[in-house]
Amino acid sequence: MPITIKKRDNETNERLIRRFSRRIQTSGLLIRVKKRQHFEKDRNKAQLKHDALRRLMMRAKEEYLRKIGMLEEETFGRGFKPGFKKGPGSAGRSN
Repeated sequence: MPITIKKRDNETNERLIRRFSRRIQTSGLLIRVKKRQHFEKDRNKAQLKHDALRRLMMRAKEEYLRKIGMLEEETFGRGFKPGFKKGPGSAGRSN
């Protein structure tokens, strides 16, 4: 059932928002939405194994590329993008 709120005579916008927020909290709608927010569909064993193998292969490939110098070592900071080396035109620029 949708929640509808109509503005009363001489009611400020702040008061209307406060009344709406209170109605949402008491209805339990916010709790239900938060529960569904990160819902993931159940997967079968074959799909879980396939995903795990894919992650392992990607990790191994990344490690190999890092060893041969195609990827930089991971450094964390502002503007960090994994796998991208700074080119000659990026010197002196701030992110």
